[in-house]
Amino acid sequence: MENLVHEIIVTSYIRNLKAMKTILAKAKAHADTNKFEVNRFMDMKLAPDMFNFTKQIQIATDNAKGAVARLAAVEAPVFADTESTWEEITSRLDQTIAFISKFKAEDFKNWSEQKITFPWYPGKAINGKDYLTGFAIPNFYFHLTTAYDLLRQNGVQIGKQDFLGEINWINA
Repeated sequence: MENLVHEIIVTSYIRNLKAMKTILAKAKAHADTNKFEVNRFMDMKLAPDMFNFTKQIQIATDNAKGAVARLAAVEAPVFADTESTWEEITSRLDQTIAFISKFKAEDFKNWSEQKITFPWYPGKAINGKDYLTGFAIPNFYFHLTTAYDLLRQNGVQIGKQDFLGEINWINA
């Protein structure tokens, strides 16, 4: 089971974070072609009560490193959430990929029994299985999808394949 958890949160998170880096590169090229500052994307929101693009990437990366660390029962690095440029947000993706790339399948022993806690729910915990399936996976993809949607809504020529990232196709 550790192998499956590794594939779900390490391998797939890395693939999707790399896909987001490719999407960011396309957004930068779009800004350059259309002669506007790429950092304009940073404050975009889909709705007034939603987080902006920068926060979407921050939460997605926090979720990725946090999920891997929590299920492996180690501490995740803390990022300051001070990114204000395209280069800094891209670097945050690189830092997250570097951190989660260090984990191996054997690091996830007892993952399903881990008691996952959050400071915003004092006195409450969730087991590793429910955390993975009910929070970590959907939360990660929610924030990546929202970041993708913000760029797409603002004219960046990206599509579903960009979001999915590299797929290991085999001959049928």
